[in-house]
Amino acid sequence: MRNRRKKKLVSEINVVPYIDVMLVLLVIFMVTAPMLVTGVSVDLPDANAEQIVVDVVEEPLVISGRCVKGCQEDVDFQLFANAGGDENKSISIGELKELVTKIMIAKPDTKVQLKGDSRLNYQAIMEIAVALQDSGVPSISFVAEPP
Repeated sequence: MRNRRKKKLVSEINVVPYIDVMLVLLVIFMVTAPMLVTGVSVDLPDANAEQIVVDVVEEPLVISGRCVKGCQEDVDFQLFANAGGDENKSISIGELKELVTKIMIAKPDTKVQLKGDSRLNYQAIMEIAVALQDSGVPSISFVAEPP
């Protein structure tokens, strides 16, 4: 008679297909990951956002820009500040720079908020923002009213 030996069952898992799938996924993630972080980081205020409650010991410096005569040109706006005298007196960009520079030298951690009329053009907002930046303001908060 023939000598028949029974073959033992092999109880090993073939992991080669799993390794192939993992390498394909790794390549896909390596290719797509750099695409997810590109872009410009812009921190713009949202009018629909809820009010942020911050414990502020000092009142922030509020710069207000108001439209005059329809705001068709750059010179058609008035500026007001809640510091440095009469709050209802209009000031120029030069006076704003002087005032804010003095405040930032005395209190560098002063928060600055910019309130602009909804009809105020973008050029006017940029002029005010550049004047504040030239005066040493590290960041500006834009104030909006909820709809």
